[in-house]
This record gives sequence, structure tokens and C-alpha cells, in this order.
Amino acid sequence: MKTNLLLLAAGVCMSVAACTSNGSKKAADSSAKGDTATMAATDTTKALKPAGPAPSWAPTMRPEMQVVIEKLVSYGDKPIPELPAVEARKNHTPTDAVMDVMKEHGIAKPVFNVDTMGKDIPVDGGTIHLRVYTPKTNASSYPVIVYYHGGGFVIANLDVYDASANVLADKAGAVVVSVAYRLAPEHKFPVAHNDAYAAYKWVVNNAASIKGNAKKIAVAGESAGGNLAIATAIKARDSKTMVPTAILAVYPVAQSDMNTTSYIKYGNAKPLDKAMMGWFVKNYLNSMAEAKDPRISLVTANLKGLPPTTVINAEIDPLQSDGMMIVDKLKAAGVTVDSKKYDGVTHEFFGMGAVVPEAKDAEEYAVAQLKKAFGM
Repeated sequence: MKTNLLLLAAGVCMSVAACTSNGSKKAADSSAKGDTATMAATDTTKALKPAGPAPSWAPTMRPEMQVVIEKLVSYGDKPIPELPAVEARKNHTPTDAVMDVMKEHGIAKPVFNVDTMGKDIPVDGGTIHLRVYTPKTNASSYPVIVYYHGGGFVIANLDVYDASANVLADKAGAVVVSVAYRLAPEHKFPVAHNDAYAAYKWVVNNAASIKGNAKKIAVAGESAGGNLAIATAIKARDSKTMVPTAILAVYPVAQSDMNTTSYIKYGNAKPLDKAMMGWFVKNYLNSMAEAKDPRISLVTANLKGLPPTTVINAEIDPLQSDGMMIVDKLKAAGVTVDSKKYDGVTHEFFGMGAVVPEAKDAEEYAVAQLKKAFGM
């Protein structure tokens, strides 16, 4: 990858590609220790003007979002569905696009009042890596957010989503444990789901070792990671493990029907399109029958007894309907739900707060919801 993702100029999630397959770079885990103690001021109102008209598949796209998408398209990478997973992970990411946009427009990168460290934990069939983000405020303990990155269970890693975790740790005043669950097709369903739960259980049992408050542990994730966050909360409930304090699910994968309203309307969107979702499913699942499993199709799962849940959706996103459907199902199950849909932005907008105003608002909303759940 041409850029150092740990110097992220904006917290960008990822559904397009990643640098490596597992994100377990221990050198990267400690690289943030030199971060300054204040958040650099960034001007998200800088005049970012797209080079051309809004794309036909997104006439309502905000100009700042369009500038990012134009940069992503300019790399000319081969479409993900035409690549094997190992090659797809080498494609440019929305993170790269945001970094380049910021460089080109002189937008300062945010820095975070956070230290990081890495830890490997045992799971069934191997080990996985955790990256722990701890606020540098000298508190004796902090609430904990177990965070799952996106990438369709196939691509992306901790580095690509580094800034999203940093934003949550810094702004929510919480320890964030970012989980490098194993990826498909090397590790098929339900490995990612099992790893996600194993990481959560490890945090529950070892919170004190990372300055965490064992009574205040939330789960959070984006895209595939949003699915893992909700599925982990369900597994915790069913396994009699402590149920998470809260769930944050950002444009989660929540069901298996790819003929929903948003799949049809935004089937050709970027950075995520319908063809990519089909590619993810083929790589992660052992058979199409598994698409109906309630761990994938969350809308068919028993959702009763889950903690307060926040769902963030993007307008220009094949998964918009998924997010809306899981909100309705959670409410029907008696779960306390709060949700927002951000217009004019695409899948992967969350964390682009240094460039996209709607992303900054989404970050602040997510942080406020988590702090409320933690009683902060």
C-alpha cells in the first residue's frame, strides 16, 4: 500500500480493500504512542469541489463525498469481484482516497489522545490479534468498546479502520479493543463470528488487565463488523455471558436478500455495490444455504433482551434497507433503538469526519450514544 494507514488523516472504514489479510501488525499497534495530547483542529468546511457532475447512481451525493469517490475511482483498480481475495486486499481503499484528498487540499490530519498496544489471544483453531486503544487521561479505568471492522468478512484489517477506533476511544473516553478476526475464504463461516464472540468474552474476563470497567462493555462495528457486533450480543445473551452495555452498528449487514429497495436503487454505487456483496457472500459462506443462518440474516434472529442499540445508515448504500429492517425488527422485539440515516453519503462514510461534514456528525452522534449508555 502506498500510504501509511496509521497516519490516517481521517477515520475511514472499509468495504473495498485492504493492505493485508489479517491486520495483526504489532509494530503498528505501538506506533500511535507518540500522538499529541490534543485533537488537531480540522476544517471540514473547506471548499471541496468535485471535478465533474454527480454520478448517475447518486445524483444527491454531497460534494465532499463526491470528491472522495472521485479520488477512489481515479486509482483505476480492478473491480473487487474480478479478483481473488488475496489480490483484492491490495486494492486502494477509501482510506487512501481520504488521505490523498486531505493532502491535496491542505486539510490537517486529526491526532488522538490515545495510546495503542497489541495482544494476541487464543481462539478455537488458532490465535487472533487485538489492538487496544487507551485514552491518555490517567483514569484508573474506562468503559470498553469491542470494535469489529468491515470488509465483507473477506478484506480489510485493523490498519484500514485504525482511525475509526481512534475516534471512538478519544471522543468517548473508552478503551477500544479492535478485533482482527480471521478472514475468508481462508477461514469460512462461522469463523469470523466465532472469533468476534471469543474476543468479546476475553474482554469480559480480562477487562481489568486493559484498564477496562468490566461492567461497561459495548460492542460496535461497521458493515460486516456491524453484523458481528449484533451477532456477538445475541451469542452473549444465549451463552449466559454478560450482555453488552450497548450496541453500535454502522450500516450493518443484516439479511441475505439482495433485491431490497436499496440494493436495486444503489446496486451500482461506490465504494460498495451489489456485485461486491455477492462476492463477499461467495467467499465467506460454505454454501448459499448459510445465508439464511440467523447470524447472517439478523432480521430472522431472536432479538429480545438485547441492550440499547444505535444504528447508523447511509443513503447511497445497497445496505440501507438492511439497516432500516434491523431497526424495525429490534423495535418489534422490545429493544431500545436509536437510529439516523445520513443523506448524500455512501457506504464507508463513517469516520471521514475530517473531510465529510455528515461523517463528523455521525461520529459525534455515535460517541454521544455510547457515552449515554455508559452513564457518562
